[in-house]
Amino acid sequence: MIHYKNTTIDSLNVFYRESGPADAPVIVLLHGFPSSSHMFRDLIPQLNKRFHVIAPDYIGFGYSAQPAANEFKYNFENLTASVTKLLFDVLKLNKFSVYVQDYGAPVGFRIASRHPEAIEGLIVQNGNAYAAGIGPAFEPLKPFWTNRTAETEQPVRALLTAETTKFQYTQGAKNPAAISPDSYTFDQHFLDRPGNDAIQLDLFHDYPSNVSLYGEWHEYFRTYQPKTLIVWGQNDPFFTVDGAKAFLHDLPKAELHFLETGHFALEEESHFIADRICAFFGNDKAKASAK
Repeated sequence: MIHYKNTTIDSLNVFYRESGPADAPVIVLLHGFPSSSHMFRDLIPQLNKRFHVIAPDYIGFGYSAQPAANEFKYNFENLTASVTKLLFDVLKLNKFSVYVQDYGAPVGFRIASRHPEAIEGLIVQNGNAYAAGIGPAFEPLKPFWTNRTAETEQPVRALLTAETTKFQYTQGAKNPAAISPDSYTFDQHFLDRPGNDAIQLDLFHDYPSNVSLYGEWHEYFRTYQPKTLIVWGQNDPFFTVDGAKAFLHDLPKAELHFLETGHFALEEESHFIADRICAFFGNDKAKASAK
């Protein structure tokens, strides 16, 4: 059974999905843009017999609160702060693994590098931490990063359209006809809420703050050598194959799999990814069941 829960953090509602035995190893699932914990709807039922799973929605995403951009500073530090408080202050977690995808990477790697004693492992699915990983789809953002004006903002707004949301799910997919329209339709519903465009633009503009932390994350990888599974949609227009391979420079013992799919690899490869998680992070019983 999956439980759909809400809690209050800094006077704001934070929604999260929770499932699995209370005494099982914990995996925290951190979603990307423009999604929410909804992106894990197929993965959670495949993990919740072996793991205790937590999947939050960030502030401004999914069912969590959406304060206006002039009332809440939308940046990756503040998204991380609310997730950190959920995990440590509300749920009282001591040890957990983290699954990161897209925006989940800057949130998850901030948490991991600042609380290395709590991290049992990393699952990286098209979540970037290297300059080599930034793909061609980021080109419209670069002038906006350098000089935020109405003019440089205009091409960035294209990233908020229904066409682009569908593109993120279907581009590079092995079988686009097998991608459920529920995925991009659900995401677009939340993107289209009044005021959400300002929220996303603030986060787009803050994205270079993640790049500036790459060195710290690499140092964390090298120093602590967290057990790491990398499952990567190799046709992702946003994050490149070279970005996936770059993790191996700092985490030479990581297990790396390239999948014939795109940015949202779970839409086509949730069974493979779930099997690899069980085999890589599970107990002996879980390993046997994944074979």
